Amino acid sequence: MLDTRVRGWLLLDSYTPTFLLTITYLLTIYLGTKYMRSRPAYSLKNVLLLYNFSVTLLSFYMLVELISAVWSAGYRLQCQGLYETGDADIRVAKVLWWYYFSKLIEFLDTIFIVLRKKNSQISLLHVYHHASMFNIWWCVLNWIPCGQSFFGPMLNSFIHILMYSYYGLSTIPSMQKYLWWKRYLTQAQLVQFALTITHTVSAWIVPCGFPLGCLKFQTFYMVTLVILFVNFYLQTYRKKRLDSDRMTKTGGDLRNINHSNGPSYSLNGSNLKRKAQ
Repeated sequence: MLDTRVRGWLLLDSYTPTFLLTITYLLTIYLGTKYMRSRPAYSLKNVLLLYNFSVTLLSFYMLVELISAVWSAGYRLQCQGLYETGDADIRVAKVLWWYYFSKLIEFLDTIFIVLRKKNSQISLLHVYHHASMFNIWWCVLNWIPCGQSFFGPMLNSFIHILMYSYYGLSTIPSMQKYLWWKRYLTQAQLVQFALTITHTVSAWIVPCGFPLGCLKFQTFYMVTLVILFVNFYLQTYRKKRLDSDRMTKTGGDLRNINHSNGPSYSLNGSNLKRKAQ
């Protein structure tokens, strides 16, 4: 049954806009790469700087507001029902609406990749993650807009503060030497997934009335993301090992190989190379 507390909120009363925006996103990727094939890449340096720091600020707002809302409402960490704190649940739902809307904003990540002709970064992981999150969170807002649903967005907002601030700083040449921590971002995402799965499964073990079907679906979805991210991480590690072996065989001279740190996973075409430890 649809949650009546979010009726009338932007984009939530009908699934059609969310579905059509997702189709538009996918078509833009397909047609955009064809359109840009014979055209020079756009730099978009200033646009990316503004965009990345704007998303960082939005993520910071969502993190602070979620922590404040769940703390003042007395939410339980282990399992929190949907109808336990009255108006405080509405406050949480309002933040989660911004989280849902942020997934629409983040479609621009891929559009920037297309315009910058960084097509190697448009991976299955990238498109699956972006397209699915926007649609899943439409469902979350309509059926389970508060309670247990707060935990994943709270963690993800923290991760996005790190990620988008890195992407923004990476567009500033003088900041490059301070971005040594970029290699830890993929690991931080994997920790996020592990914590979210643990939090979700804990509500199976000690239920609080939160819909069990939703918990099972979230667990399944998070497992698919873990599989894709681990696959990406292992590919990066193998690529790095291959380059190291080739460098050894050529006497350690980087000029004798076509060196690469492995496949890039970037949200919006920033120069982020995931390096295995």
